[in-house]
Parts: sequence; structure tokens; C-alpha cells
Amino acid sequence: MASFIVLSVLIMTMIVLGNECSDISDAEIDQLLKKLNKPALKSVKSPDGDIIDCVHMKNHPIYDHPLFKNHTIQMRPSSYPEGWTNELPDTKKQIMVAQLWTINGKYILRAKSIEIFGKKDPNSIPHLKKENSPDNYTHEHAILEVRVNSPREKFHGAKAMINVWKPYVQTPREFSLAQIWILAGSSTQLNSIEAGWQVYKNFYGDDDPRYFAYWTVDGHNNTGCYNLRCPGFVPITQVFALGAAIPRVSILDGEQDVFLTTIWKDSQTGHWWLKIGSTIVGYWPSLLFAHLQDGATIVQWGGEITNSKEGSQHTTTNMGSGHFAEQGFRKASYFRNLEIVDENDITKPPTNPYPRMTFANCYNVMQGIHPRDGIFFFYGGPGRNPNCN
Repeated sequence: MASFIVLSVLIMTMIVLGNECSDISDAEIDQLLKKLNKPALKSVKSPDGDIIDCVHMKNHPIYDHPLFKNHTIQMRPSSYPEGWTNELPDTKKQIMVAQLWTINGKYILRAKSIEIFGKKDPNSIPHLKKENSPDNYTHEHAILEVRVNSPREKFHGAKAMINVWKPYVQTPREFSLAQIWILAGSSTQLNSIEAGWQVYKNFYGDDDPRYFAYWTVDGHNNTGCYNLRCPGFVPITQVFALGAAIPRVSILDGEQDVFLTTIWKDSQTGHWWLKIGSTIVGYWPSLLFAHLQDGATIVQWGGEITNSKEGSQHTTTNMGSGHFAEQGFRKASYFRNLEIVDENDITKPPTNPYPRMTFANCYNVMQGIHPRDGIFFFYGGPGRNPNCN
């Protein structure tokens, strides 16, 4: 229908330094801009400088993917996990997520080259062997993880309340994030769905924490991207923009801000849906994946940073609040009310989740159980310190 629109970030700013532009042809940039800059029905500029374009459904970015030329966009899930039957997108029972552009929308792309546009690298997968990427970056994690107990067991989703901070990030090339990972497959065949918040100046143009989603079908090698930077994720809402800044963050020794992130597999269509707060943002089509079509085998919650090792030293980039887990509430960052959706589409707390830390002296995890907060954990750290150098 003509009245359906989709919100997307279609304003692009390329940062090209030195000789980096010499290998990028005008034709390549032109082609990329044509994919991104769909004709807008309306553009909204928010108080924080973000620009949100409202695009007609016939120009939805999913149609740029060769697998989905004739895809029928699904405007709402066909099924919910048990206990969610009456949980509609506009329910008032869930925490509402405010975005500044809805008051008065930035989705500023910043990339050093066309080739790295919107991509991660294989080192961003917590359970794979860590090796230096070509630019000498490493990815470090402090997470809680659960795995299936048998080949017949699958995860059909996960959720958590995610605490939001504005961490210090040492260089614009590094990032700090908090997210949920939904994983299946391994190595170069790894399928991953990810969602949460991140600070990444080279990518968004500022150091604000921003909502994001990510996917890959080959371990971050050649496929996948953030948000809508490539066709794959199907946004269906007019009230939430992936990539938009989070207006409120937690305060040390003060008020704590959180948002609910929920990812689940539609039992009828197989699509993987994303909900932020009470808003159903969209879905990853089932056909996008090989292994995740059957369900996930690993779920992870936690933090990730990139370490560029400038001056051969560990980065001072913060994870979470920049405080270690043992410093606790109102100091350390946290996830709470962790749940998984099992192969029978029943939502329940994860069984025996265990911590994984790349370097516990740099960033760590401490978990617990609380009558109100369910399974929770504190995590994070300051990076470089006398025991992490």
C-alpha cells in the first residue's frame, strides 16, 4: 500500500584520508549511493543533527538483495514465543524507547573505503580463536554464554534488559558496544544476528551511543553489515530508526538507563524478529541464513571493544561504564533479566550460563541471580591499567 513507509538512514558521509581515495572510483561511490539513497517521501532532522528519510515500501532496501527481488514484506510476526500471545507492537506494558528525531533521525555513514563499508571482521566473534586482523586490531569481550546440550536442541531467541552508558573510546577507529549474539554454524560458515548499542565515531561521526543491529552468514568475512548499510534486515516500523542516538544514558552513582532487546524466531515463517523496547523494528528473513534457519546453537550477552594497540600498548577504551564488574550497581554496566527461547518456543531463564573473558584484567564479568532482575551480570572495565598493558 502506498501509505506504508520505512525509516532508514540514507545520508552518507565518506571520510577519505590521504591516498585512500585513489583506489575508489566515482562509479563505485555512485553505485553505493544509488543503493543507499532511495527517493524519500519525507526527511526529518532531529535536534541532535540526525537526518531520517521516510522511504516508500516499493523502494525498500531488501529488494536490492538478489535473494529477495520478489520478497513479500511481512508487517508483523506470525507467531510469538509462549506467553507472548497478547504482546502486540503497541503494548503499554513494555518500556518505550524514545528517539529525538520523533520529537522534532542520523544515520551518518563514515568509512575509510568502499571495501570496509559497514563490515566487522572475523575477530569480532567471541568464541572463535582470536588472531590479529590485517590492521593489527583485536576484539576483546566480556560476556555470558549458553550453548545447546545436544544437536537436537536449538535456541529460538533471547532477550535482556541492556544497561546503557557512554564509554570513553580512545580513537575514532575503535568501538565499544553491548549486545546480544544469536549464533549457529562455525568459522567461515558462522551465521550471526546481533543487536544492542555501540559507540563508534568513525562509523557514525560522533561518540554517542547508538542502537544497532548486525548480521553475517560467513563469520564476518564477506557478508553482513550494520543496520541498513546493505540489504538483509527488513525494517517495518515508522517510529524507530536503527543507528539513531540513544537520548539518555546511565550516570555514575546515579540514575540507570536500560532498554529491552528481544530477538526471536517466528515459528511459522522462520524469520528472526527484532524488538527494541515495545517496538517491533523488523526482521532478518529466514532465507538469508543456512544454519540459523534451524535455530541457534549459541547465545551470548555482553560487551565488546576493539583494541588498536597504538604505541604497542593496550587501548584505554572503556567497556560498558569503564568500571570493573565487582564495583557493582550504579558503577559497573550490566545486563539483567536474561532469557532464552527454546526449541519449543518457550521463554525461560538460560541454564548454567558461563562467563567468557578475553583478558579479565582488562574487562571482566560477574554474574548473579535476583528475585526481580532474574539472571544478571555486571561486566566491563577501563582497558589499560597496571594489570592490563
